[in-house]
Amino acid sequence: MDNDAIRLRCVSRRYGAGDSTVAALDEVSLSFPAGTFTAVMGPSGSGKSTLLQCAAGLDRPMSGSVTVGGTELTGLSETRLTLLRRERIGFVFQSFNLLPSLTAEQNVALPLRLAGRRPSRARVREVLEQVGLGGRARHRPTEMSGGQQQRVALARALITRPEVLFGDEPTGALDSGTSREVLTLLRGMVDGEGQTIIMVTHDPVAASYADRVVFLVDGRVGGELAGASADDIAARMTKLEAVPC
Repeated sequence: MDNDAIRLRCVSRRYGAGDSTVAALDEVSLSFPAGTFTAVMGPSGSGKSTLLQCAAGLDRPMSGSVTVGGTELTGLSETRLTLLRRERIGFVFQSFNLLPSLTAEQNVALPLRLAGRRPSRARVREVLEQVGLGGRARHRPTEMSGGQQQRVALARALITRPEVLFGDEPTGALDSGTSREVLTLLRGMVDGEGQTIIMVTHDPVAASYADRVVFLVDGRVGGELAGASADDIAARMTKLEAVPC
């Protein structure tokens, strides 16, 4: 239990009111051990993004508890929650969200500048090297491919040495070859550096890079697979999507 990077206990989150209330998460309990790679999958509307947002402290559950590395999020003020996200959690999204007027190294340094910290050029170069872009530090986003831009976004997420890296469809905008490169990079961070990664994806191939796949259905955990192939994951997804509401 002590090596859980993230722990959710009986987490529920509803949206709307009255008859239009939707249960995005319904009593979800999950643990994500440190140094592991977990993919989260499920049919559209199953609660994947809500799970990610609650686990990362971007959204507050209506009931239940979320713990990040031993810190219970429920009672934290917005200020402390913001600090925790800034210092201990990294995010990579489908859209790269890079500032076009900034170079790769300036985009990577941005989270530290926004936090009022002076970024070390050596540290910025270190994370760019880590994602294979050591020679692209002075290039702007328009001078890079989609895969290179996503690597810059990854380096930006890693600059603070986050305990947990969250990915929301991080390869969704990439072609299959570039997607494989980014996923191999993520896998290497888990195996080589003990990074904890939680990734929402709709792609069975992407999910097959993870240690385990957690399936959500209608806001509840619908099972999981460990060390599964893309074909096994796709077969499980087909069954989930075939279940009538």
